[in-house]
Amino acid sequence: MNRRKLLSLLGVSALLSSTGMAWAAFSRSRNPYYQGPVSENFDGLRFTDGRPVNKGLLDVLRWQTSKREREAFPAHYPAPTQDKPPARVEGLRIVHLGHASFLYQVAGLNVLVDPVYSERASPFSFAGPRRVNAPGVAFDDLPKIDVVLITHNHYDHLDLAALDALHRRDKPRMIMPLGNDTIIRARNPAIHAEAYDWTAKVALSDAVSATLVPTYHWSARGALDRRMALWCSFVIETPAGKVFHIGDTGYHDGSLYERLGAEHGPFRLAVLPIGAYEPRWFMGENHMNPEEAVRVMLSLRAEQALGHHWGTFQLTDEGIERPPEALKLALVQANLPEERFRPMRPGLSWNA
Repeated sequence: MNRRKLLSLLGVSALLSSTGMAWAAFSRSRNPYYQGPVSENFDGLRFTDGRPVNKGLLDVLRWQTSKREREAFPAHYPAPTQDKPPARVEGLRIVHLGHASFLYQVAGLNVLVDPVYSERASPFSFAGPRRVNAPGVAFDDLPKIDVVLITHNHYDHLDLAALDALHRRDKPRMIMPLGNDTIIRARNPAIHAEAYDWTAKVALSDAVSATLVPTYHWSARGALDRRMALWCSFVIETPAGKVFHIGDTGYHDGSLYERLGAEHGPFRLAVLPIGAYEPRWFMGENHMNPEEAVRVMLSLRAEQALGHHWGTFQLTDEGIERPPEALKLALVQANLPEERFRPMRPGLSWNA
C-alpha cells in the first residue's frame, strides 16, 4: 500500500474514532453536548437543518476506498508574507489566517472566526489532513482578541488547542451554536463559552453584533456524535456595513440564501467557502462549489465576496488550484468582474 493510500485510510480511521463524550452518547443513548426542549431544529437527540440525512459512514468508506481521480496537494504551497495586524482598527479590516480562519478588526474590536493553528485538521497529531502553509498571522502576532466566533465543531473549524491558548492569553468571549460550549469546556472549564440557537442576536460591543443563522451542514467530532452539536453562519453587523460569514454549507436549491438575503441583506461583504467540493456525489450536500458560491453571493445581495476553505488542508479530491480557477470561470459565466469575488490566501487582507 502506498503512503498516500495509507494516510487516506488513516484519515478514515480518525473520522471513525470517537471522543470520550461521543462514546458516552452511544452508551447512554443521549446527547452529551446539549439537553434542551424539542424545537424546529432539535428532535431531542440530534439537530437538523430540515434536510434528510442521505450520507453516512458507509459512504465515507466508499469514497475513500473507491478508485477515483484525486489530485494530491503539494507538500508545501507558499502563501503571501505573514500579516502583522495593528493593535486595533476603527474601520473594518479582515485578514485570512488560512482555510476557514479569519481575524476581523472592526470598530476597535478584535474578533477571530474559526481559528485553527494546529498542523493537522484531525483528532490525531500523526494522521489526517496536514496544512501546507503557515497561518497567515503567527499566533504571537495576533493582537489581543476580544471575541471568538465558532461556526461548528469539525476539526478544520474547531481547534481546541488554539482556543485553550487564546483563553490563557486573552480570555476572550467565545460565541458558538448550541452544544459546542460543552466540547470546549471539556478542554478547559474556565473558557468563556456562550452557546446560542439560530436567530439569536449577540452584542459583541456597543457597535458590533453577530446573529446566528442556519446553514446547510452538519457536525461531528467522532463516529458517534453526528449532529449532536448545532452549526451556523453569522450575520455580523458593524458600522462599516453588514458581513455574512459562512464556515461551511451546501447549496441545494439556494432558497435558504434567498431568504436570508431578504431578511438580513444587502451586505457589504460575504465571506464564503469555495473549496472541498469533489466528488460532487458525496460533497454536494454539505459543501458548495465556486459556481454555487457565486449564486449565494448574488442571493445575499453582497457588494463584495471573499473566498476561503481552500489551499491549506486537503479534505477532498480537487487539486489545490482548482477552486480559484473554477471561481474565475464562474464569474465569467455570470458576467461579473473578477474583483467582485476574491479568493483569499493566508496573509491576505481586505479593508472596507
